[in-house]
This record gives sequence, structure tokens and C-alpha cells, in this order.
Amino acid sequence: MRIEHLLLPASDPAVAVAYFGDVLQLPVADDHVQIGWSTLQLADAGALPVGGVHLAFNVPHDRFSEATRWLDARAERQRDAEGREHFSFEGRWEAESIYFTGPDGLILELIARRRLPASGRSGSFHGSEMTCISEVGIPAVSVAATQSRLDAAFGVAALSPPTPHFAPLGDDEGLLIVVDASGRWFPEQRSLPNARGLRVRLGDVHAGAVVEDAALGWHARSG
Repeated sequence: MRIEHLLLPASDPAVAVAYFGDVLQLPVADDHVQIGWSTLQLADAGALPVGGVHLAFNVPHDRFSEATRWLDARAERQRDAEGREHFSFEGRWEAESIYFTGPDGLILELIARRRLPASGRSGSFHGSEMTCISEVGIPAVSVAATQSRLDAAFGVAALSPPTPHFAPLGDDEGLLIVVDASGRWFPEQRSLPNARGLRVRLGDVHAGAVVEDAALGWHARSG
């Protein structure tokens, strides 16, 4: 599954675009940010609440150490309650990641997945080496019911065994992270998940499908 396009409400779209362009070194044009094959579009949030949105970006696993050094020069990493700021995920994940905070309190993550191809590059990391938006957080009143709806519409199975509070749907190239709307985002456990106004377009899934949650304000469709 690929996350091809994501519309993200922002309190100040120009400030958010500047962050992605100037701090994270991503190509920008008007209200669009290009992250590999994914396009992030910033829109005026208006009366919609901001904050509590989780996005992850894939980086090649052989560039993760350099990407970590690159990020540390630009942002402060988020930590969990034990003070950890580097996370390894085994089992079906085979990945490692670091988290940081973006505009409007975005919970952002760089994640390196060992099953995906290596880059083969050397030297200093550059933001343009991010290959895609690899995760979008989707809050749900019932994780199981939302997982069932998304799977039926798009044909996306869980990457790892789901729980009543968490279901990662998709694969290494793209995941919808379905979480309990009453829980708080890892690793800091400060922000409740929010997806009001999010509009995501998926690729490499069942065509012509739409799933939305009017109460929680998000919308997903296939290209």
C-alpha cells in the first residue's frame, strides 16, 4: 500500500510548508510538500482543531544512523517515560525509529524498515532521501470495527497482530495506524490522536473505495 496524497489542516499552512522545506529539506511548491512518491498538502485548518496528528516517513535502513545525526541538528527527539529516544521494533516490524515534534504539535517519526531496499548512498544525509509518508495515524472509537471497515474496503491486512487499542494496516511502504481515540500517542503519551480534516488517498489497494469517520473527521479513499 502507498500513501499517495495527504491533505493536512494547519493553523498556518505557510509556516508548516516552510518547516518541511527549510528544516526537513523537502521539495515544496505552494502548499505542497513532496516526500518521495507521497505528496503532503497543507490546508488552512480554520475552525478545525490541530495537533495530535501522527505521520511517519520512511528512510533507507542503511542511512538511518546518518538520518539520526541529521535530525539531531534540526529537532529535539521525543522520549518515552524511561527516557529512551531510539526505538527498535522486531517481529513483523523489523524496523527502528526516532520521533520528533513538528508544526502544530505533529508527532513525526523517521523509520527505517529493514525489509525495504537499501540506498547505497554515503556521506551526510539529506531530507530528500525520505522515500514516502509511511504512516498516518487514524483514531477510532472502536479499533476492531474500523480495522474491519478499512480491510473490507481497501484489502489491507494488519502488519502485526492487532490489539483493542492499536492496529497497523498495510505494509512496509504504507500503513494506516488505527488507534483508540481515547489513548495518547507514543512515545511521550501527551497528545490524544486527532485526524479532523485529514484526507488520505491510497495506492496499490482496491480501487474506487472510500472509508470515512464523520464523527472523528477523517476520510480515506483509493486512487
